[in-house]
Amino acid sequence: MRRIEWYQRTCLLVIASVAMSLLYRAQAQQPAPSADTQTQISHIENGLLPSVIIKGQPVAGMHVTDRMRYYHVPGVSIAYFDHGKIQWTKAYGVADVQTGRLVTPETLFQAGSISKPIAALGALSLVRSGKLKLDENVNNELRSWHIPENEFTTNQKVTLRRLLSHSAGVGVHGFSGYEVGQPLPTVIQILDGLKPAASPPVRVETVPGLVYSYSGGGMMIVQLLMMEKSGKSFPAVMRSQVLGPIGMIQSTYEQPLPSNLVSSAALGYGSHGSPLPGGFHVIPEMAAGGLWSTPSDLARAAIEVQKEYAGTSDRILTQALAKDMLSRQKDNWGLGFEVEKPGATPRFDHFGVNTGFVSVLEAYRDQGQGVVIMTNGQQGEKLITELLRSIAHEYAWPDLQPVEHTLIKLDPASLEGLEGTYDQADKDGQDKLTVTIRDGKPYISGSYSVGSTYHFGFSEPCELLPETRDQYFTLQTSAASFRFERASEGRVDRCIVISGTNQRDAKKL
Repeated sequence: MRRIEWYQRTCLLVIASVAMSLLYRAQAQQPAPSADTQTQISHIENGLLPSVIIKGQPVAGMHVTDRMRYYHVPGVSIAYFDHGKIQWTKAYGVADVQTGRLVTPETLFQAGSISKPIAALGALSLVRSGKLKLDENVNNELRSWHIPENEFTTNQKVTLRRLLSHSAGVGVHGFSGYEVGQPLPTVIQILDGLKPAASPPVRVETVPGLVYSYSGGGMMIVQLLMMEKSGKSFPAVMRSQVLGPIGMIQSTYEQPLPSNLVSSAALGYGSHGSPLPGGFHVIPEMAAGGLWSTPSDLARAAIEVQKEYAGTSDRILTQALAKDMLSRQKDNWGLGFEVEKPGATPRFDHFGVNTGFVSVLEAYRDQGQGVVIMTNGQQGEKLITELLRSIAHEYAWPDLQPVEHTLIKLDPASLEGLEGTYDQADKDGQDKLTVTIRDGKPYISGSYSVGSTYHFGFSEPCELLPETRDQYFTLQTSAASFRFERASEGRVDRCIVISGTNQRDAKKL
């Protein structure tokens, strides 16, 4: 009898395993794109767009492979999704330059900081099950390590909500990882900045809850918290809480990457196309940047979040928790994801940058549209933004499209007094802009900041193009316009840097 029962149980397990395998294969395989979809893909890959266009002037679209060569990005992988389904995937270039191994939709890339919102899903799933609390002092929850108390934590405490929204006042912006073969620190060594950790200790540096300050260090506290509350390794708890239920079968937080997956992974390359020693860095800071994934798997996560927000699925979170995740907590951050600015179409997103890899996840909350783009080149962000503009143009998205300016004929008299250096005094002399006149045209160089977190610079002088007598733009950035103001006697005395609703003065020296 026992032998029969054992045989029956074994058969059921085999049947279940085969069924799950077939299900996952069905999920991984995408139907062949329709003729209309093929046309859309052709428009996108032949129509990469600059950040700025001039009204009335034709725009020459750029081809993705040309831009890959320009930015020294060997490989790109894309998954586009709409209304709960991945509509198409496309891969370009190579995963390994030396062997010529091609990128496919199944090629693994390091997701960088997109690891954070996926980890946030795991943390919130533990909130759902009652193992974690969103608004409890995490020192009351931690066992093997505690956040050192200091003058900033006297009245306000670090909570999971604040950690996930980067408002806990915790330092250490990010981590660079370790070359293959180097000693790897434990989570507690990372948190205390002890060797072999190559990063400073994670400590509270401002009053919790007061300001937004992006913190990979904060996600390491989340990682430890999840491990202790689940009693599992971080890859295991993420597999059971998120990756498995969503069907992200190709993704893993395991670090180093298991040897059987290395042949499926893209190798990382530097800004000028040089290969990384060992192919990629090992990232023991798993919750902050350790996820290996594919665009299709990350698209499945975004689709699940969209469905849970709408109340049509609850595989990971309740609708209430999903709404909390995509609600503004501090500045433009929800719980794990960055969310749209006030007044914009509801959207959630995250960029990911590891050494040799750059990726992005963009998703519209209510329309169900979105895209994931992953690259294995350090200049991938520039390529990604051009791809995003092409995708946004093709699908008529309300965001991410080029900024259009009207160009007027330059009045030579308006250039009088423009030359000089302009200093953003509140930046302690770090940001200065210099305007020069060459062949009757104004050029700008230097660096500047807008808002409280965005910093930009020109590596070489860029021509200023007039849209009014006193306001100019450049073709190199859509991030800002420059308005020159004059004192009562007509002398130019300042430059106002304008970016969206943000403005910042730079006084002429």
